Amino acid sequence: MPIPKKNKTVSPYFTEEDADQIRAAVAAVGQFEGYASITDLVEAATLRELRRLQRKYNKGKKWPGVPAGQMRPGRRTREEESQRHQDRQQPRASPNP
Repeated sequence: MPIPKKNKTVSPYFTEEDADQIRAAVAAVGQFEGYASITDLVEAATLRELRRLQRKYNKGKKWPGVPAGQMRPGRRTREEESQRHQDRQQPRASPNP
């Protein structure tokens, strides 16, 4: 199976502490786990989570793609982060009946 060409980018943002830990993990054990770079680690973790979400919420299928520029760029506002934190404290109902 041919390896898909990677030419689209998404830039995640991390706290300084998290970024330090990501670099430390890659430096300490990246070679043992197959991560030659931070990009390798972040990409593998993101795709693993994507597959989990597809299985949980979309019967394991891919969603239709969303073109670049269609989602709001940047981090959440403080108000959104506060609401997100509050939402995490409450039990959630699954969107799949």
